[in-house]
Parts: sequence; structure tokens; C-alpha cells
Amino acid sequence: MLLAGEEWVARFEGFQWEAWRLETLPQYLMPQEEDEFAAFRAGARIDPREVSNEYTDRLRRQVAEGRSQGRVHIVTRPLSPYLRFEFSQYYAPHSLAGEEIRILDVTSRANPLEGVQDFWIFDGTEVVLMNYDPDGRQLSREVRGGVAAQFVEYQRIAVAASVPFEEYVKGLDA
Repeated sequence: MLLAGEEWVARFEGFQWEAWRLETLPQYLMPQEEDEFAAFRAGARIDPREVSNEYTDRLRRQVAEGRSQGRVHIVTRPLSPYLRFEFSQYYAPHSLAGEEIRILDVTSRANPLEGVQDFWIFDGTEVVLMNYDPDGRQLSREVRGGVAAQFVEYQRIAVAASVPFEEYVKGLDA
């Protein structure tokens, strides 16, 4: 089953205890980010402590309710311009709002999740595969039935092999 619109948004309101994502690409070309990305490339920066929007407000509310959202992003250095943008404009404020963001840098080591595609897993039971073309444009979101245990193991591996976002970015000129 493919997910879009309200059905997709409902996953983030309806999960009981955890929404978690694996990200594997060096860039995601999202139309709604084009202007912000262009401004970032031109030198614009935000203060992550001052960001308040629908996403950060939802994160804060979920944390207060005892629900968590997290992710691990697999990266290699040098970081792509998009990753520097994502770290600065999204990960920093989202982390401050309570998202548990971790980075798995595979620049000088084997990727323990080689070949695993981007996915979300909700409450350890529902897997949604994130389908992208090679340049990072999203094609679809697909509910994957019957395989949650495999993706819970991918999550365990990713978390164990990664470091917290705040630790990773110390010393980076993002």
C-alpha cells in the first residue's frame, strides 16, 4: 500500500511510543526545501534555538507525552552541501525539540547496513519504505507488511554503530 497526504501525516500523530527513521542518502531533493536550500547556499543561517514550527511543536508535545521520534543518518565525508544544510537548518532545531538524531559515519569503515534502503518504523511494528530515485527525489512511501523484526534489527544496528548528532557535529564547520 502506498501512503500519501493525510494517511502519511496520520502515522506521526497516531504512533504510541516511537517513530524511527533510517536515512541513507547524501541528499533529498524536496520541493518545499528548494528556497531554504538556496538561501543556505548563499550564506543564510538560522538560530536553531529560535525555531518554532509545526514540526518542532509536534516533537515537543510528543516528548511531553512520553513518545519519541528518532533517526540515524548514514553519511560519508566530506559532507554534501545538502547534508550541511540539513544538519544546520533541520537537525539542530529538531534535536533541541527532542528528536533523537544520530549519525553513522562510514567514511573509514564498512557500512553495517549496506544495501538497506530508507525507511520509517512505527512502534516497532509498521514499516514504511521510503522510495527515492538516485538523486534523492522521493518517488513513493510504501507500507511493507510482515517484516518488522528485520527492520527492528536494522534499527538496533544503526543505533549501536552511530553517535549522537550533537557529538558528531562538534568541530564541524556546518
